[in-house]
Formats: sequence, C-alpha cells, structure tokens
Amino acid sequence: MLAKNILCFSALFLFLQGNLIAQEKLNIKFGKVTPEDFDVKSSLIDSSTKAVVVADVGKSEFVANSNQLSFSLNFTEKKRIKILNKNGFDAATISIPLYVSDKNVSEKLTNLVAYTYNLENGKVVETKVAKSSVFAEKRSKNWIINKFTFPALKEGSIIEYSYQVNSDFFFNLQPWTFQGEYPVLWSQYEAGIPDFFKYVVLTQGYLPLFINKVDQSTVSYSFVSRDERGTGFSNSTDHSNSLNSFKVDGALDYHTWVMKNVPGLQEESYVTTINNSVAKIEFQLNQVAFPNTAPVNYLDSWEKVASELMLASTFGAPIERPNNWLDKDVNTMVGQATSPKEKAEKIFKYIRDNFTSKEDNEIYIENNLKDVFKNKSGSAAEINMLLIAMLRSQNIQANPIILSTRDHGFTHDLYPLMDRYNYVIAKVQIDNKPVYLDATDPYLEFGMLPSKVYNGQGREITKDLAMPVYFIADSLKESNSSLVVISKMENEGIEGSFTQNLGVYSSERFRENMSKSSVGDFKKLMQQTYPDDITVDNIEIDSLKILDKPVALKYDLKFKAFDNDDIVYINPMLDKAIKKNPFSAAERHYPVEMPYTIDDNYNFTMEIPAGYKVDELPKSVRFNFNENEGLFEYLISADKQFVQMRCKLLLKRANFINDDYQYLREFYSFIVKKEAEQIVFKKIK
Repeated sequence: MLAKNILCFSALFLFLQGNLIAQEKLNIKFGKVTPEDFDVKSSLIDSSTKAVVVADVGKSEFVANSNQLSFSLNFTEKKRIKILNKNGFDAATISIPLYVSDKNVSEKLTNLVAYTYNLENGKVVETKVAKSSVFAEKRSKNWIINKFTFPALKEGSIIEYSYQVNSDFFFNLQPWTFQGEYPVLWSQYEAGIPDFFKYVVLTQGYLPLFINKVDQSTVSYSFVSRDERGTGFSNSTDHSNSLNSFKVDGALDYHTWVMKNVPGLQEESYVTTINNSVAKIEFQLNQVAFPNTAPVNYLDSWEKVASELMLASTFGAPIERPNNWLDKDVNTMVGQATSPKEKAEKIFKYIRDNFTSKEDNEIYIENNLKDVFKNKSGSAAEINMLLIAMLRSQNIQANPIILSTRDHGFTHDLYPLMDRYNYVIAKVQIDNKPVYLDATDPYLEFGMLPSKVYNGQGREITKDLAMPVYFIADSLKESNSSLVVISKMENEGIEGSFTQNLGVYSSERFRENMSKSSVGDFKKLMQQTYPDDITVDNIEIDSLKILDKPVALKYDLKFKAFDNDDIVYINPMLDKAIKKNPFSAAERHYPVEMPYTIDDNYNFTMEIPAGYKVDELPKSVRFNFNENEGLFEYLISADKQFVQMRCKLLLKRANFINDDYQYLREFYSFIVKKEAEQIVFKKIK
C-alpha cells in the first residue's frame, strides 16, 4: 500500500513538474496559424480589451564581420496579435525604428514577413503584406521609422510579423519593452552578449519577471585581415594580398528574460508619463575590452560630461565667453538697483515679460544668444541661457541646471544618460542661498518654477562638476481657500457671495486662461458650473497681473429657490464639490504622481430663509489618510438661524506608491460621496 502511494505521489510530482516545464515555454508556433489559435483566452481579456498580444519574442546576437575586423548586432523580432474589435485596429499599424549615424550610416531592415490571418468557414485565410506597402519616414537626423499596416483586417483577425535589423552600432543593443497599451500573454527577449562588451543593464517597471536567467558558455569569432607586408599567417607568395586568419575567443552570457500575462497600461489621472512605468529593459554600453587591447570606455563620468558640455558651442561656450555686447542693455535694465537680488529680479522680469518661448524638447541651443536677444524669442534652453549670461554680466553667480520635465520621464541617478534630459533652468546664488529661475513662464514670479520641472533629479553644470539637484513634487504645497456667505434679504430673496484665493499654480493657470479670454467668457463658464436656480453676477478679479500675489475671485450668487417651495435641496459645496473620483480604475500598476501637495479649505455660512427650517443635515466626519499623511474633514452644524460648514482636504504627499492606490481610491470615493450630500430645507407650516 505504501509503495502504491509512493508511486502515485511520484506520478503526481512528475505530472506537476511537466506542467511547470510546459508553462515555461511558448505554446505557439510562429508562421503557422490554426483554427484553434483564434480561440485566445486569458483573465486579462474583458469586454473593454481592444487587442491582445499573444506572443512577442525578440533576440539580439553579436556576429563577426570577418573581413571588416568588427562586430555587428543582429536583432530579430516575431510578434503575434489578436484583434478583438475595431477599436484595436491601431495595433495593426507597425513602426520599426532604424538608427542613422551622423556619417549617414544606417541600420538595415531585412527579412520582413507579415501576414493577416482570418478564420472563414472554419478555414484559415492568409493575406500577405506587400513589400511595396512598407514606407520609411525620417523622424529626425538620427532616426528613420519604417511603417506598414496589415491588409484584410477584421474583428477577430490574427496579425503576425517578423523581421531582422542588422546594425553596426554595438552601442545600440536593442532595448525590450514587455508592456504596452494591450495585454501581453507572453513576452520574451534573449540577448547573447560576449564579455568583450560591458553593458549597464537598466530595468524598469513594477511587474516581476517570470524567467530571468543567464547561461554561460565560451564563444569564438573568426576574422580575416589583409597583411600587405606579408607578415601574416598566410603562406601566399603574393605579399601584397597576404591574409591573416585569426580568432577571438571569450565568454558569452546568454540572457533570457520572460514576462507572461502582462496587463495593458492605460494612461490614467495623475501620472507624469506612462513611459516611466512601462516594464522594459535597456542597455548602455559602458566599455569595450578585447583581448590584449586597452579597454575603451563609452559611458562617461559626470565630471567629463560637465566639462564637455561647458566647452560645447551648443551649451556652455556662449555663457562662458565674455558677452560684452550685453553690458549696455543690462545696465539699463538694472537701473539704480544695487543689491544682487534687485539686479537679478529686474533682469529676470525683463526677459519674462518681453521674450516668447517656443516649444522644444532640448537642452542644447541652436541660435546664438545675440539673435535670441534681438528677436526676443527662443527655446527654453536659449532663453534661460541668455538669462544666465545677463546675470553673469552683472557679476552674479549663475549656472545652468539640466533636468527632465514630467512629461518627458525620469533621469537616472547615477549614469549620464543625456537623452533623458530635455530642459534647462538657471540657478542663481544670492546671499549664499540658491534661487532657481525659469524665465519662459510669463505667469510666475521670481524664484518660482513651473510644476512641470518637479520631476526628481537635475544636474547643475559647471566646468568641473555636475552636482545633483532635486526637484520633488512633495515639496510643493498648493493652498486654495474659499468662502461662501448666503443671507436672506429684506425682500425675502436669498443672495450670497463667493470669495476664493487661488494657490500659486491655480493662479498661474487662471492667468494663462484669462490671457485668452474675457471676464464675460469667464462669467459664462462659471454660470455653467452652477445649477439653473443659481445666478452668477458682479465678477471681480484681483491681482490678475500682480504675480507675487494669489489671484482672488469674488462674485455674487442669487438663488431662485425658496419661492414657496415646500422642500428645497442645497449642496453646501456648490460648484466646488469633487464630482468624480480621479482614481476610477479597479487596479493600477504604477504610482500616483500628483503635481503638488494639497491644502484646500472651504467655508460655508448660510442664513436660514424665513419660513423654513433645516429638515436634514449631512453628518460631520473626519477621515484620516494613512494616519498623518492627509485628511478629509467635513464639519457642519445648524441652529435656528444659521447653517455653517467647513470642509478641508489635506494631502501632505504628492507621490504615492502602488500599495497606496486602493486606499487613495477609497479616500476619494468617500470624498465624492460626502461632498454630494445636500441640506434639506422644509417649509414651516
């Protein structure tokens, strides 16, 4: 009996082990689609899923260019996608990027094969993508995008494609993205990297790898060189064409990375950029070290990068050289100012108020500073570099800071990955304290930065150093306060006033919006936010052009209710209630990144109209978030004459990790529900 049980246990163990092994392998065959393949099932698929990536497999290999004494990279990708409905047709437009060097040498796209598969009358019908339908688009100086779209596309189609990219740029080891807009059932990337090439591997995302392994072996690459002096290994008597054959041996690390059942990423509220959270692997070439040769470093130190940047004509050189042509104009700007702070403020305000910033995504300047000054226009880098040059002309210490804006993605804390930087601001040292300036925003005061730059690490660039500087959204506090007072009038009508002081960034947005509209337009907009029985009138706007003060709004409210109605409903939050939970998704696979912390205060006082009484009143509540990291407070009371309410929303953090998401979602769900509650007034009979 014991032997039988052991036998059964062994059989079960082998069965389970077999299942585990099977799960570690891709269960489809590319290039062969059967009717059964159209029945794609996964817990990731629901009625809202537009398309699903059944499998995506990539591989990078180093190959020897025998006669060129160099290496190339061959990258192949095979991908199968099931189109679930017409909203997923976008998944059938494919883009393949190719790198082009400054010497106009390009990567090459080869072996492209693509088919659309449809199931018709129980049979698989295939339609091939014609080579003539593939077109190239020059995206920039260094990138060409090859695009094509699948034909014969229907709801339920399977599309599949494969291709190879041949590259002579071993610094461009292909990255791999496991995650995208659509769910991915299986994503696999393999890379065989000989130990001559040292890469820094950068991983990103919040999902675990299903497989992450390295198989080590030895590898041998064969080369042929021509020795015109006949000193090679060849026995040829033609010394002008003597050939040397030799091999380069080394160790090979063969990496395999797999993720399976990867959820699609949809951009939700309060995210800087979805690219920060996509699960992916990237490679940065650090060093090349062939046998018996000196290593060559490719990933520079920050000190070297800083030195090169300050010597570059497109960055530091224009502010390092004497700019005597600025002296007369700058002296006029500063006038009678004597202190460094006064001078800096006058220079900053002159540029802010007289220059127009163009949209750009670069830390480098294209136009010389004389042209920028003459045209009163330039990129953010050009305008802020001009600001630095003007400050330096007054012997005020000023340096550029490079950073990445929130919509561009995070920088790397350790490595100088320069393509991750896209913005330049100025750091000014005044009275031994740093002041950070961006003269491109016409609605911010001296010493204030736009919220878009609060995205983590930046670097202050000097001749010798690139010192880290951190701009964290948690350090910003946005405070808004509102006051509503409603009174009964002698004619028994009900009127009130609304007063609001906006925070720094609310004021910035308001000023920008008002620059494109009128008070009349604003009145119409405000009226739309109130119900039909409340009229908005007599709008006043204070400090619209005084940037060092918050914008203050004031307007009158007139209520049509209480005109012999037996029951009247009033929401004390009026138009300031949060009506929709910004965190609607049941799950979120990346952090919540608000632009600043929140401190909103709302006060409401209402005189009870004659002939009415309070029949129902919302209950007072206090809801703490993560103990002391925030709170929602709704305190309300009533007597025979007045209703008074105070509502406060406080969040001391702007950034929340994934583990906080459900609690944050519940927190806002409670707020939405509570702020929708109404006071019920009943006529006294």
